[in-house]
Amino acid sequence: MRDVLRRMVRANRPHLHTLSPEQARAAYEAGAGVLEITKPELARVQDLRIPARDGSALPARLYAPTQGQALPVLLYLHGGGFTIGSVQTHDILCRQLARLSGCAVVSLDYRLAPEHRFPTAIHDAWDALQWLALHGAGLGLDTGCMAVGGDSAGGTLAAACALLARDAGLVLQLQLLIYPGTCAHQDTDSHLRYAHGLVLERDGIQWFFNHYVRSAADREDWRFAPLLAPDVEGVAPAFFCLAELDPLVDEGVQYADLLRMAGVPVELEIYKGVTHEFIKMGRAIPEARQAHAAMAAALRAALGTIPAD
Repeated sequence: MRDVLRRMVRANRPHLHTLSPEQARAAYEAGAGVLEITKPELARVQDLRIPARDGSALPARLYAPTQGQALPVLLYLHGGGFTIGSVQTHDILCRQLARLSGCAVVSLDYRLAPEHRFPTAIHDAWDALQWLALHGAGLGLDTGCMAVGGDSAGGTLAAACALLARDAGLVLQLQLLIYPGTCAHQDTDSHLRYAHGLVLERDGIQWFFNHYVRSAADREDWRFAPLLAPDVEGVAPAFFCLAELDPLVDEGVQYADLLRMAGVPVELEIYKGVTHEFIKMGRAIPEARQAHAAMAAALRAALGTIPAD
């Protein structure tokens, strides 16, 4: 991890928060695969369009490790502070989750800020989850066996979707939360302790959220900060994948504790000595590959799948 951080310093690329959103997206896209594992080949990779409530057609990509079998499905929501990231930046991760777990993965390109501010991203994510539940069988998916997951901002969306699903009576087998954002004001000890020099910085977090929220009131909405949800009882079981050296680690632990206190089954892994974004560094960081295996095991246990190889 130290070597990765040194290489980042030597590369001397501008911090994302010093760029425009368009420039930041391009920079993140260009660097997204640099430290990734080799791209897994799958039996089926299919681009889709999923309708949103306002009539927009949201790009998505379906990954399946086998053909001709109705597979349980994970809706995956990428990270990027609601402002950057895409299906493409998380392509390898989603392929790996499908390969190791034996389930299908549908990765969603929800709309990004500042062009689309809160609550568009959660509307898009929830619309996609409902659409999959209703129409996934037509894609060869087992919609009676579903999960939702994501990393960072995508983890926030996944947690919110799990709450919305509970309220709508849509049964999910798992919520896969990879260093999710869950608090309203980024004021935990870890936000101060790991504010600088560890991939995700305090200035960057503020830059993301300044683009995303419309006003201070949005921060008090539990769809932005799931820790503020009035009731989490009865939501889907959760698997948390957290990084020790991450501004978001404390709020991830706090949300796991909130779920546990409400009787929700929770499994939590904190990977020592690694930073935010580590799960996309499998070529350089062994803990990333360990996390891939652990997340896939959680999916297999929840969805009853068998890996394809």
